Amino acid sequence: MSKNEAKIALGTWSWGAGMFGGDMVFGNSLGREDLVEVVDEAMAKGLNLFDTAYAYGVGDSERILGQLLSKYDRDQVVISDKFTPGMQNDDAENPLVDMLEGSLERLETDFIDIYWIHNSADVERWTPLLVDAVKSGKVGRVGVSNHSLDQVKRVQEILAPHDIKVSAIQNHFSLLYRNSIQDGLLDYCKENDIQFFSYMVLEQGALSGKYSESNPLPADSNRGKTYNPLFPALKDLLAGLEKTAEKYQATVAQIATAWAIGRGTTPILGVTKVEQIDDAAKVASINLAAEDVAYLEELAIASGVDTRGGWEGQA
Repeated sequence: MSKNEAKIALGTWSWGAGMFGGDMVFGNSLGREDLVEVVDEAMAKGLNLFDTAYAYGVGDSERILGQLLSKYDRDQVVISDKFTPGMQNDDAENPLVDMLEGSLERLETDFIDIYWIHNSADVERWTPLLVDAVKSGKVGRVGVSNHSLDQVKRVQEILAPHDIKVSAIQNHFSLLYRNSIQDGLLDYCKENDIQFFSYMVLEQGALSGKYSESNPLPADSNRGKTYNPLFPALKDLLAGLEKTAEKYQATVAQIATAWAIGRGTTPILGVTKVEQIDDAAKVASINLAAEDVAYLEELAIASGVDTRGGWEGQA
């Protein structure tokens, strides 16, 4: 972490519109004017770490974020952005730097604090292109997202001769998807001073406390189709989250997120409303006892549920 970076990252995938954007993925249509108060509240609460990507609305999320952050001193803000293999301009000399330059322009900045390779589509092809990005002085730290432990180690090998190290990982991680514990990736990150960013910590609302077997997600939504069949198996875990929430005078969603912090990760929470900022700020103040972290994990393991995504390859 750096420059008073927050314990929670704020995700901006659902900001803006366009291909893979908020309108298509989340059914939102949020522009700059809808999000001014969200960013202002975040900055006021010390939540200064924002995660975006060119892939989110083909730059629309970046553009909105850049406009909203322009009134703040650049050194007050931490920006996380991504190069997405599969969306590059193959005619460019260095497609990664080409996408980076476009992102800088949309974000109205000359520097990105953490720049990621968004997926592991071709580690051998894309990893070397990070070198020019770092040497340009326009990137602070480099990270990789949706990479396995073996792939992370290979990235490290490729970058080592250039004196560059991976300093951040961004992977799916929740009580229902603990693969990074099981395969040793989380321990590897701790041993090598790598910050682990966890996404989908609430499993699209299934661990928010708002939904259950008796109150399922909308049946015709992708979320409903994925998670509604799992709720019978999650009954004990959701009850345990509720019990722990009462102990800490918090919500179920806050406890599920605090578990990810207790495991040494930086959760990414998608935000579109001011109350979600207040919610995130409360989570950042919760320190779960080690026995509570273990208790919730035992319930999660006993549920037998594993929410590996189709994009995550094989175990």
